Amino acid sequence: METFESLVRSEFAPKNTFLNTASSGLLPARTTAALHEAAMIRAEGGPLDPLFADVEASRAAFARLVGVPVTRVAAGASVSSQSALVAGSLPPGAEVLTAEDDFASVVNPFHARGDLKLRTVPLERIAESVRRTTALVAVSAVQSADGRLADLPALREAAKDHGARTYVDFSQASGWLPMDANAYDYTVSTTFKWLLAPHGAAFLVVPEDFGDLTPLLAGWVAGEEPWNSCYGPITELAHSARRFDVSPALFTYTGTRSSLELMEELGVHAIHTHNLALADRFRTGLTALGHEPLPAPGSAIVSVPRLGHRQPDLSRAGIEVSDRAGNLRASFHLYNTSDDVERLLEALSP
Repeated sequence: METFESLVRSEFAPKNTFLNTASSGLLPARTTAALHEAAMIRAEGGPLDPLFADVEASRAAFARLVGVPVTRVAAGASVSSQSALVAGSLPPGAEVLTAEDDFASVVNPFHARGDLKLRTVPLERIAESVRRTTALVAVSAVQSADGRLADLPALREAAKDHGARTYVDFSQASGWLPMDANAYDYTVSTTFKWLLAPHGAAFLVVPEDFGDLTPLLAGWVAGEEPWNSCYGPITELAHSARRFDVSPALFTYTGTRSSLELMEELGVHAIHTHNLALADRFRTGLTALGHEPLPAPGSAIVSVPRLGHRQPDLSRAGIEVSDRAGNLRASFHLYNTSDDVERLLEALSP
């Protein structure tokens, strides 16, 4: 039986010190092999049926990872398009509560409506800021810029007490932070970060009764019988959340299936323990160097103020991190080791 470490080593062999999963994760070996096989199917004129089957297998794997029935999962292309779908469900004048400086793909579609009432508060005040007039709270579970975690249990209770719906983006969380999507009205996650899949897939989890969503993006794949829904208006929408699907990028979902299978094999709880141990080790090392990271307890993302300008030099030295809002952002995932932490600390030493 393979251990966590041996399975990771069999799937990843980065040629640099890659600490930038919060931007885009590395592809496992099995995923690149699956993408190559899918490309050969298209090059040789093979049937598309296996690729469409990968979409459904990916949907089912994601549902298992986040703890909901597969019938509640819609397959799309991006967080922004899924946010737009949720934004489109609100009546004019509805109040939407968001966090300051949250990721644009989460909040901008609500601003773009032009006829909603937007309130923005600091992340740490979002639960206490829910009020009777709040229709929806839209927030990232983990902040992209600095790794701070939202107090989701408190938010859930506040929303319940005031009759507000919740829309939570888990893009910077799913894959390393154990989550229960069943606890919220809507959740969304892209897959190319911590879930280690190719770009172009995002999953939206909706309520059993679909909430107030309208399938504004519905094409032929949204029909209960897609291949009989290719022409004219769809006469019968899918009885599941598939009614909110958009036509899938087939290669992407072939890769996504393989990546999600690996995540299930490794286990999110084991990944969580691994990632936090490295992040905490980095925080301790930073303190010893005289640097104070931004407070983000329990996060796999560590941001260091005023060091973002070091990113180009670090990249040239073979260490990949991000510059976000002037901060150096390092993100630790399953393929990272303590050697990666020490290399970055050494590079930051005076």
